[in-house]
Order: sequence, then structure tokens, then C-alpha cells
Amino acid sequence: MSPSKPLLRWRLVRQDNQREIELARRLKNGDASAFEPFVDAFHGKLFQYSYMMCGHREDAEEVAQETLMKVFDNFAKLREPEHVRAWVFRIARNVCIVKRRKSVFAPVEEISLDEVKPNWKGDGDSRRLDIADWSALPEQLAIDSEISGMVRAAIQELPEIYKTVLLLRDVEGMTTAESAGILDVSEEVVKTRLHRARLAVRQKLDSSLKAVAA
Repeated sequence: MSPSKPLLRWRLVRQDNQREIELARRLKNGDASAFEPFVDAFHGKLFQYSYMMCGHREDAEEVAQETLMKVFDNFAKLREPEHVRAWVFRIARNVCIVKRRKSVFAPVEEISLDEVKPNWKGDGDSRRLDIADWSALPEQLAIDSEISGMVRAAIQELPEIYKTVLLLRDVEGMTTAESAGILDVSEEVVKTRLHRARLAVRQKLDSSLKAVAA
């Protein structure tokens, strides 16, 4: 029996983490040959994170490059290579916040979570979320580029505090503890924000997914 998709994804994330840790150790030991593999290992992840946070490729590329420059300028400050990914993304988050404030693409105003949170149906014990049944959708829809674009747009519309935690946990595969360290909040806050962010994204996609599943 083939491994489930979540298990396979977990294995791939674990392999990525181990490679990043090994490269960080080599760099800490003065191995210059690890420089380019380290850039290759992180550039794509940083670009994806920054693109989802900033919403524009121009800003995302600048954030990815500036983050890597700061990483290498401050590499001596990395005490534990085992936590290199969380350390790198902590730097990326700070760079992205600054870039977003200065960018010509920055939104005029932030929407609130109330504008994207899910609706509820019924009262009392019958109260439930008014969301589509995603299990009814054709499996190929999950990898359809149009749907992927809708998901990306829904995430980008989230308020920053919810968007950041969703990207760290669900896109980058960070643990709750790592995400809490990057964001300087408690693990309970991470769990709460992640739950709300997932529901909000699901609600934004709901009408379109209902139409497709009909």
C-alpha cells in the first residue's frame, strides 16, 4: 500500500529539513562549497513565502535576495543549525514587513478578519459552518492551476497576522513551536490564528467550489 499524501509530504519536508541542517553545519564549519546549495535550498521557499505575503513578484524577489544577504551577513549568530529554517524565516518575515510598508504595491488599507471569516447556519446543536463539502470535488481539481490561483488569492487577502501563520504552518511545514518563535507569540496564539485563517480561506473559496461541485 502506498503511503498517504500527508505522510509522503511529511517525509519530503523532513528530508528538506535534514538537508538544510547539514548545509548550515557545513557553513558554520567554514565549508564555502555549501554556499550555493544553501541558496538553492532556500531561495525558492523564500520567494514563495514572500510572494504570498507581498502579492507581487518584484517585491518577492527583492525580499528573497535581501533575506539571503542578511542570513549570510549574520550567519555567525546562528547558534543551532538544527533551527536554521525557523531562523531564516524569522529574518524573511522582518524583511517582508519592511518591504511591504515601503512598496508601491502595498494595499491602501488592510481588510479585517470579519470580512473573510466563515458564515454559520442554524442554532444550538444544529449550528454548523456554511461551507462546501470539498470531498465531493473531483480529485484532479485539487491540482488544477485555476484553483491553485484562487487559493493563493484567498490567502493573500487575509490580514497579515493570519496570513503569516498559515504560510509558516501549512505552506512551509513549520511546527507550532517554530512558528511561535518566529512570530514572537505563544503556541496557543499560533493554533488559534491558524484555525481562523484556515476557516477564512475556506469560506473565500466556498462559492466557487460549490459551483464546480454542482
